[in-house]
Amino acid sequence: MNSSVHRMLASRIAAVTVIVGAVFASIAYFTQQSELEGAISELALLQVERFNRQALDLLDRPGGFDGALIQEELENFSAASGGTRVSAGYFVLARVFDANGNELAQIADEEHANLDAVNARVDTARFVPLGADEHRAVSVDIGDRTYIGVAVPMTNSGNEVVAQILGAFAVSAAELDRLQRDVLRTVAYVVAIILATALAIYPIIGNLLSRMSRLTINLLDANLETMQVLGGAIAKRDSDTDAHNYRVSVYSVALAETIPLPRNEIQSLIKGALLHDVGKLGIRDNVLLKPGKLDADEFTVMKTHVEHGMDITARASWLADAQDVVGGHHEKFDGAGYPRGLAGQDIPINARIFAIADVFDALTSRRPYKEPMSFDATMDILEQGRGSHFDPELVDAFAKIAGSLYEQYGGHDDDRARRRLEELSQEYFRSDIAALMR
Repeated sequence: MNSSVHRMLASRIAAVTVIVGAVFASIAYFTQQSELEGAISELALLQVERFNRQALDLLDRPGGFDGALIQEELENFSAASGGTRVSAGYFVLARVFDANGNELAQIADEEHANLDAVNARVDTARFVPLGADEHRAVSVDIGDRTYIGVAVPMTNSGNEVVAQILGAFAVSAAELDRLQRDVLRTVAYVVAIILATALAIYPIIGNLLSRMSRLTINLLDANLETMQVLGGAIAKRDSDTDAHNYRVSVYSVALAETIPLPRNEIQSLIKGALLHDVGKLGIRDNVLLKPGKLDADEFTVMKTHVEHGMDITARASWLADAQDVVGGHHEKFDGAGYPRGLAGQDIPINARIFAIADVFDALTSRRPYKEPMSFDATMDILEQGRGSHFDPELVDAFAKIAGSLYEQYGGHDDDRARRRLEELSQEYFRSDIAALMR
């Protein structure tokens, strides 16, 4: 169990490291990308402000702009500023639009490899009017390059927006490398912190989980043992042995596995099989231990053991799922059983399974008042009860395994059924705890 705990803990730490590292990588990337967009926007704002001052006379002219003059002014500004190259990259395209979105002028780096694609992307961009204090920036990938598109307003002397410049800034390879290094550095710091923290608390958590798993198993074992002791005590009230409880539990699980029944349902079946007659604790001895046949009044009293059993199991949440068997093992497939007269599929599957196992063991076992029946005679009785007492499909399924079960456990009051039940408890209960630690 300790190795399972340590494997589980190591796998959880690894998973958390990967997830947190990925989250911080995303955060770092978008943070760095946002900072780069902000820096490029500041650069564009400064350049547009300079161009705005240089072209202010043109922007103040009433009656609209002369596109040719704006184009000439833009080319002069570009030549004077050296193409606005910085370490982060440079503007490969700049277009000037009037307030209505009509293009007035354009400059571009004709030698730029992706210029056609950049132009195509700008052509598809929707023109959005901006206020005097507004600007926009957005990152896009075109080909193998990252570009930042910026839109900045131009104003006249009255601070009225009369034009807009849209530029495409090509981020340099060196800047992208820096961005990647910063992201990796951030992730490395985060992973290092997680691992350092994990290494510091690993022994503490591992020890706590080991203790918790041991305590959980001890508690489960105590519950199972108490259930077996209680079931055995009840069985010995009207018999000289508790082997009946073990055998019917083993038979029931074997049939459930043949169907097959889901794992959680088999867990419930084991509980119900062990405690199916727990309500007999409430039946007085002169009825329960009467050697002869019960009269009508006595049989009415005997039938109340089902209600007593439901009351007892209802007091423990861990036994709540045993109530299908406790409350339904005397129901019959044709509706002639008790206490509720359920029929067919309305009878819980676990109760239908147990009814076959219970009758099979009762017939093949020795009792103070009877000798055991032969296997063939017992199977004939089960066959006669198909569709009336028993679910026909379950009778067919049980017939396939009944012979081997009879050879191993039929009529034997030794420990073989108890040992097999312990194996089943290990498989269906304790293994679940081990799985949680993986």
